[in-house]
Order: sequence, then structure tokens, then C-alpha cells
Amino acid sequence: MPEGDTIHRAASALRTALAGRPMMRFDAPRLIGPVPQAGRIVERVESHGKHLEIEWDNGMVLHTHMRMSGSWHLYRRGEKWRKPYEQMRAAIETDEWVAVCFNAPLVETYRQPDKRRHPGMGRLGPDLCKPDTDLSVVVNLLLSYGDADARIAEVLLDQRVMCGVGNVYRCEVLWATGISPFAKVGTLSERDAIRLVNTAASQLRSNLQTASRVTTTEVKGGLAVYGRNGQQCARCISSVEMRRLGEHNRVLYWCPGCQTHLDPKLDAPVDDTPTMDRHPAAAKFLADLPWNRDVG
Repeated sequence: MPEGDTIHRAASALRTALAGRPMMRFDAPRLIGPVPQAGRIVERVESHGKHLEIEWDNGMVLHTHMRMSGSWHLYRRGEKWRKPYEQMRAAIETDEWVAVCFNAPLVETYRQPDKRRHPGMGRLGPDLCKPDTDLSVVVNLLLSYGDADARIAEVLLDQRVMCGVGNVYRCEVLWATGISPFAKVGTLSERDAIRLVNTAASQLRSNLQTASRVTTTEVKGGLAVYGRNGQQCARCISSVEMRRLGEHNRVLYWCPGCQTHLDPKLDAPVDDTPTMDRHPAAAKFLADLPWNRDVG
């Protein structure tokens, strides 16, 4: 009988093996819901009591409820399973690992709600994957974005501006252009917007025929920052950092050492006005100085 701590340990092992890796194959003979597609990146693995959830970079979530009989196993590719195939309820395969769920009574998928995809929020923006898309339209949508204070890392995921850019590509595009993910969209120049849109379209279109994403040849694995938390940046000596950002708490990877363009912290004006200690004793001391005394 699985308990919460067992499932918590299973989630930790799955997170280490799967997070940041493209999925090569998915199999779930009794799945309820849409089937996750090969090539998507696993972003999150969490446990809640006897529930274990795996989320991909497009917002698809696999929910498994262990109840009294379910369990997750982790195998190296080619390693013999400890339970028969007939008891398999879900299997996720990457280039190195196979995560297998056995005997879980509930295996279902759903998509994280995203109000930006709702028709009431406006029509979808141009698809950057299509070669005939007019990229100047996307540039104008960026430069005229309704909320000038919105962070560019969140705007790149707004389907009303452009379609095709998911979580992996927003991280990689921002790194390639050297723009801070925390830059306000209202501070973008036309040149910045053109570079962002052209880079995003180029990366997407160059990966249309391959399952594994490659955005740079400078890093083993093909990705400059995504999934490389704590590793040295390929462009500078800083380490790649990771944090969750935005309404849906999506994972963001970036290099604070070289992605400094339009960084609000660096662009903030410095106040060089000298400050005075307002403590009464300090005020009395300053008032008693000879040059501050009233001369009768």
C-alpha cells in the first residue's frame, strides 16, 4: 500500500530523471483525456498525498491516483521491468529513462487553464511556424501590447501576440537576444522587437522536422539555458538560474550575467543625493558644529 512519503520519493526520482528532457514516447492503454505528444518537455513532477502529477511544457498534465495499489517505477532504457506489461497504466520514455506507472486506478490528462487561449480574450496571433507568416504583424503586436508593464517573458507566451512559442522557446529566444526576461514590454525598441520575433521564428522553423529541439550548437543537448539550472552559461562565466514566474507559475531559465538588456534593476536611476541621519542625537551634533551655529 503506497503512502504519501513513498509517492513523494517517487516524485523526486521522476523529477530528477525527467525534468527538462524531451519525451520520446508515451503509452497509457487506459488513459482518460488527450495523449501527450512526443517531443514535449517535462517541466514539473509533484506529489500530493497519493496523487502524482507530471506536467509538460505545453500545459498538459498527467494525473495519477495511486490509491491502494498504484506505484511509479523508474528504469534505465532497456532495463527489465519488475512488473508485467499488463499492469502498466502509463509509461514515459526519454533518451535515458523510462518512468512506468503500475496498477494506478486513475490515469487521466488535462490542460492547465489559460485564459489567454479563451476566444473571449481575442483571436490568436500569427503562427511563427508557418513560412508565409508576416512577421512585421507580430512586431507591431509586441510594440502595441496593451499592458506596457508586462514582463517580456510572459508576453512571449501570450497566444494573442504569437502562436508557437512555448516555455522552452521563450527561455531560449531571450537568451539568444540577450534580453532580460524581466524587461517590461513597453521598454522594447523596434529593433528589440524585430530581433525577438525573427529569433523565435528562426528557432521554431529550424526544429519543425526533428523531435529534439536544438537552439544552439554551443551546448551539448542543444539548449542554451532551458533545464540547465546551476550550470555555466555558454556565453559568459555566470551560472544559469531558474525561478517560477507569472500567473501559472511556469518555470523560467535565464542567465543573469549576460541577459542584462532592458533589465529593470540595471536601468533603474541611481539616487546620489546624500542622506542625513535623522536621529535626534545626530541632528544636535550637526547643529552644534561651528559652521552651523547662528552667529549673533
